[in-house]
Amino acid sequence: MADLVIRNARIIDGTGADAFVGDVAIDGATITEVVSSAEGGVTAIGTREIDAEGQLLTPGFVDIHTHYDGQVCWDKLVTPSSWHGVTTIVMGNCGVGFAPVHPGSENQLVELMESVEDIPGTALHEGVPWGWETFGEYLDAIDTAYAVDIGAQVPHVALRHYVMGDRCYDDATADDIARMAALTRGGLEAGALGFSTSRFYGHLDSNGNLVPGTNAEADEMLAIGEAMASVDHGTMEVISDHLDSADELSWIEHIARATGRPLTLLVTPDNGTGIWDLADKLNPEGFEIRPQVGARPASVLMTLEGTLNPMRQFPSYSEIRQLPVEEQRDRLLDPELRAKVLADEPKRSRYRDTNRMISTWDKMYVLPEDLSYEPGYPDSLAGIAEASGRHVREVLMDVMAEGRPILYLFGNYRGDLEAQRKAIEHEHSVFGLSDGGAHCGVLCDASVPTYMLAYMTRDREKGPRMSLEHTVHKMTQDTARVYGLVDRGVIAAGYKADLNIIDYDRLALGDPEMVYDLPAGGKRIIQRAEGYVATICSGEITYAEGEHTGALPGRLIRGGA
Repeated sequence: MADLVIRNARIIDGTGADAFVGDVAIDGATITEVVSSAEGGVTAIGTREIDAEGQLLTPGFVDIHTHYDGQVCWDKLVTPSSWHGVTTIVMGNCGVGFAPVHPGSENQLVELMESVEDIPGTALHEGVPWGWETFGEYLDAIDTAYAVDIGAQVPHVALRHYVMGDRCYDDATADDIARMAALTRGGLEAGALGFSTSRFYGHLDSNGNLVPGTNAEADEMLAIGEAMASVDHGTMEVISDHLDSADELSWIEHIARATGRPLTLLVTPDNGTGIWDLADKLNPEGFEIRPQVGARPASVLMTLEGTLNPMRQFPSYSEIRQLPVEEQRDRLLDPELRAKVLADEPKRSRYRDTNRMISTWDKMYVLPEDLSYEPGYPDSLAGIAEASGRHVREVLMDVMAEGRPILYLFGNYRGDLEAQRKAIEHEHSVFGLSDGGAHCGVLCDASVPTYMLAYMTRDREKGPRMSLEHTVHKMTQDTARVYGLVDRGVIAAGYKADLNIIDYDRLALGDPEMVYDLPAGGKRIIQRAEGYVATICSGEITYAEGEHTGALPGRLIRGGA
């Protein structure tokens, strides 16, 4: 007997090996048997059996970049990620998080998370119970039941704020560095999966300052990295503007050699070759430098309800800005208001990037109806205006009135995702950057597992499609291993029973939509999916046809346990 047997599935086992048809048996939380149909299949009888003929069976997806540090306090389903076949998440990314923290200074960490990751501060104030000080106490507080497994990292910003107080934006002293190193080691010993830091110009606090640690000296990074050497686990995640700098690459190499621990560095196709060259150099020696890439270039969605609304640059829009969204859409078609907007002198934001995003008309695309996220110039506001003979501001108002999001893709996007595809398929890269719980008002990249399977392996026409087997590998075994989670991500006997049964032909993303379901009525953009017949975590079916079953088998993962 077995607790559950899945029969006749097309098995994509997570290793990158060719798919095969077969059966899988599960006892408790563990896969006990995997047998191809050619070999006769599983002979055991299941207490419950599922006939998955014609459907894919994959490992549960492992998402290593999610920012759910606050959301896990109130959302035990960890949505939207769990809607998209994810069964393991890692948070504490980009150096931001909620521990360690001195009692009474929690508000400053909330403000940093709100400004850096666009998570409503009101939701965090209402939804996070606090009551901890150390990182270990934070882990204890979130060690509850979930629909997915969760793991956390020690965040550099919180660490600096805890050790240095108001000096956290300044250079650290030797004593500061020693304390940060000791606290990092303590966090890892308590169960952190790693340490993260941000050295990115775009991560600013509410006053426009670079977040603490952005310009940390190499000796600080080396000391924190070397603290990891005394612990038998831990991955360092770095987001940096300096991955072609010899000094930056030097300390990264030093940490890799001194600790033997993996480093994952957030990259785009525009980063240059420095970090890739370092990976080419070190990885064959047995070290692990893993540039982290996402499904798409960094992007934002602009809507009337969202954090970024290009209509706000026009003074006349203030006449309708406080109206309900449906009324705003109607008024955007009013000839009198449109004439005023056409005559307006646009306001300038204090942020250069914001100005570029809301007024670079040939880089502002109407989100394609097929949700390819791979638009061309004809999809841009400039292209539509040119083709129709209208003023580009008229096109903007028409699009906003229709309610279709406007997509802005950062970096050197040239009309297709070939550079992104090549980066994802690179032997040294690791898949990430979903930001599932962050940037609530501008994107919903928690949906990328569905996007990768439905679009990049099946529907893409602008370039080569990706192999289904390799794509699943990049979202399962490969991501899991970067954080030392060697018990999952593969469909084989002895592995954790985290699985997805997928109707591949029916798999599809829903349109982005704004909902107000965060604590205190906070907003976020979500995307649903269809085609997930079942998602299984630790041997229990958590979702059936997209609906939660009530099961909460997920737990906190403690590194080193």
